[in-house]
Amino acid sequence: MYLHLGQDCVVREKTVIGIFDLDNTSYSKITREFLNRAEREGRTEYVSDDLPKAFVVTAEEGKNRVYLTQLASQTLFKRAADEEFI
Repeated sequence: MYLHLGQDCVVREKTVIGIFDLDNTSYSKITREFLNRAEREGRTEYVSDDLPKAFVVTAEEGKNRVYLTQLASQTLFKRAADEEFI
C-alpha cells in the first residue's frame, strides 16, 4: 500500500509514522527544532514548490525522513483511509 503525497512523491504507507498539520504543530518549539534538525541533516524532502501545509514523517531501515507537502493533512488522512486510492 502506498500514500501519494503530491507531485510525483509516493511513500509506502507502512513506513508513515505521522501526518501533521504544519500550521497547528509549528507553534511548538520542539516541532520547530525537529524540523530544523531534519533540514540540517538532509532528511527533508520538499514535495512541491508551493507553500507546505503538512509534513509527513516516515521511518524506513532505521532512518527518519520528513516530507513537506502542499496537501492538507486532512486530505492525506483521507487518502490513507481510502482503500481504493491505495
